[in-house]
Amino acid sequence: MQEKRTRIAPSPTGIAHIGTAWQALFNLALARQSGGQFVIRIEDTDRKRFVPEAEALIYEGLAWLGIPYDEGGVKGGPFEPYHQSDRLDIYQEYAQKLIDNGWAYYCFATPEELEQMRKDQIARGELPRYDGRWRDADPAEVKKRLDNGDKHVIRLKVPKGRVIGWHDLIRGDVEFQSDLIDDQILMKSDGFPTYHLAVVIDDHLMQITHVLRGEEWISSTPKHLLLYEAFGWEPPEFAHMPLIRNTDKSKISKRKNDVSILSYREKGYLPEAVINFIALLGWSHPEGKEVFSLEEFLQVASLDRVQKTGPIFDVERLNWYNGYYIRKMVEEKGLAELGRKLMAYGFVDFDFPMDVLEEVLALVYERMVTLADFAELTDFFWHEVEVDPKLLLKKADATLVKMQLSLTKAFLETIAWKTENIEQAIRGLCEQKEYKKSQYFMMLRVAITGKTATPPLFETMAVIGHDEVLARINKAIKLVEGADAS
Repeated sequence: MQEKRTRIAPSPTGIAHIGTAWQALFNLALARQSGGQFVIRIEDTDRKRFVPEAEALIYEGLAWLGIPYDEGGVKGGPFEPYHQSDRLDIYQEYAQKLIDNGWAYYCFATPEELEQMRKDQIARGELPRYDGRWRDADPAEVKKRLDNGDKHVIRLKVPKGRVIGWHDLIRGDVEFQSDLIDDQILMKSDGFPTYHLAVVIDDHLMQITHVLRGEEWISSTPKHLLLYEAFGWEPPEFAHMPLIRNTDKSKISKRKNDVSILSYREKGYLPEAVINFIALLGWSHPEGKEVFSLEEFLQVASLDRVQKTGPIFDVERLNWYNGYYIRKMVEEKGLAELGRKLMAYGFVDFDFPMDVLEEVLALVYERMVTLADFAELTDFFWHEVEVDPKLLLKKADATLVKMQLSLTKAFLETIAWKTENIEQAIRGLCEQKEYKKSQYFMMLRVAITGKTATPPLFETMAVIGHDEVLARINKAIKLVEGADAS
């Protein structure tokens, strides 16, 4: 099998995007299956949107997910440099070659001219595009402008009357009419290349064999194929992935959505869950599996199982995966591992009583969707609780509730503090006094935890401790007395 060299080429313009991780998975799989290499190249030529710290976030996000790479990034490699901003002399050299062989030309149209051109075309009902006014300009005029230092760009000279096509590894045969393709800018007036020139030069010089990217680049592929032709290079194979969409079918974007890789870490998602979830975006396991590891995905992933329509990013589905992997962690490695994970993620407060951490986790881990749920599910174990008197009196009057709390306290004061003893005392009181179970147990749960939904009541009381439970019952009695007096 031919070794495949694949790459992702993110732009450091802000966050580490979840879509970058998704595409990285498939690029990594193609490389691994063939014994090839997976490359990270940083496309940082858009200086207006450049964010200095963004590159580090990309590496950090991929590292958290456990997605490795072979070249580029901070590792370097045989095709350095891997930052486009360090390769400007290379792009300028190849742009000049395009000028020399007639595949590109200088354009001196000003922004004002281009804006007026656009307005006139719209007024005529035409598609706005560059009109080619410098395409066949007098060489003497071009030289004069260059000698004067006039601002200019370099544009691709798209041939007329041709059909440009390729076989897409996901979408099949795709064709474009060259007459509908604009003379794309290749070098901007600031001396930086556009994506179109830089990506072709870099992919060729870095020996990339397969280009996997989003479907928004389909219309740009004919321009790239023309550049490969102009340079006399063999193009790579292309595969255009569908765009990830929201449940309302709109495209996910950082303006509307939480698409940062690292934000999912901050929210308490496990990398295994995120990997499993995004792997199934627009792809299906050949055996129909819904749960599998990154290593298994890298072995079985193939582009022929990638759908053409945009997959839905369903957070509820991600939540299911995360809950599953939390439970799996406990089953395979024990509660101590979950405790270590919570502390590593910063979800255990510094004042938490660590001697009961595993006991608390045993009561709540099955209800956890994310690691961040731990605080809300357990805050009443060690924080002072706020009790709403209305909840205490929801199904009984103050006289009855005060009596129930007082008798409960008396029954609990002298018992050995174990779950089974607590349960025996409380159930015995309930039966002896013929209390309505739904009212009594809910009232007691609220008095001790401040909540209507908690882990099992008796186990919860055992962990909170004898003195604290009695103190909370006392507090509840006073609340009832105050409510009764008012």
